[in-house]
Amino acid sequence: MDALSDVLRITRLKGGVFLHAEFTQPWCLGVTISAADCSPYLGEVSDIIPYHFVIDGTLRVKTGTEPPNELGPGEVVLFPRNDSHLLGGDLNLSPVSGDDVVRPPSTEGGLSTIRMGGNGDRTTIVCGFLGGDALESNPLINTLPPMLHMDVGKGNSGDWIRGTFSYAADEIASGRMGSETVLAKISEILFVEAIRHYSENLPEGEIGWLAALKDPQLSKGLALMHSKLNFPWTVDDLGREVGLSRSALADRFVQLIGIPPIQYLTNWRMQVAAQNLRNSIQSIQQIAEQVGYDSEAAFSRAFKRVMKVPPATWRRQESKHS
Repeated sequence: MDALSDVLRITRLKGGVFLHAEFTQPWCLGVTISAADCSPYLGEVSDIIPYHFVIDGTLRVKTGTEPPNELGPGEVVLFPRNDSHLLGGDLNLSPVSGDDVVRPPSTEGGLSTIRMGGNGDRTTIVCGFLGGDALESNPLINTLPPMLHMDVGKGNSGDWIRGTFSYAADEIASGRMGSETVLAKISEILFVEAIRHYSENLPEGEIGWLAALKDPQLSKGLALMHSKLNFPWTVDDLGREVGLSRSALADRFVQLIGIPPIQYLTNWRMQVAAQNLRNSIQSIQQIAEQVGYDSEAAFSRAFKRVMKVPPATWRRQESKHS
């Protein structure tokens, strides 16, 4: 398994919590979303990745010091670290808080809605949210920019995703329920497509985990660590496998990924172990062996160092949220 596929598998984002929004010029909306806002729909998750998909019209988006982006029909913007952001037709207006204009779903179910603005041109969007846990430790999420912008129509699955979103939005606008379930599943595919699009278009000189996948030696080293997670890797072993000296491999790892190879391996082992603790009834010793530790005590020390609590405590905490 290649490293990107392995990280996407472990990330396990869950789609849900959708909003159907219709705006008319002039308008500007300030958006700040917390995991607690989404818990009635997604359950207990620690992290949220929101996105906005344009059905028709024009949408301008800005976060932090990033330059604004302008989106048209079939385009999507995602916020991998859930940064607060502005949406609008005119971002120079004083923004209205999203909390003041979102109408909650009816007791019969369905999506929350927003309708706001003046009497000008209309923009219709569908807003989605992906929920996950411990994303701050995920090497993929950490390497992404604050805002990902993609034209869905240019991806391999573009026509299908765009058509399904448009169809579901029409169903929702007509008051038919159930389409939000379809959108929840498509949002997970949408995230993968956005990652692929961003990875394929990385500029020269970029650093980060995705940039490392384009480096022949580092890509091979990452693939080896991900595919043989329980092997007792050393930097010397990895260097021989990829054709680099110990020091050259370590230097290149730090330059592109920001940490040495064995620290990366340890962090990833703990990510995999955390998923197994959450989703299986295996013993801690069994999970320790799967991620390369003969000793449960050594595994517990490493897990606590990375995840801040011992594995048994982490499992109990997660079971309360499931």
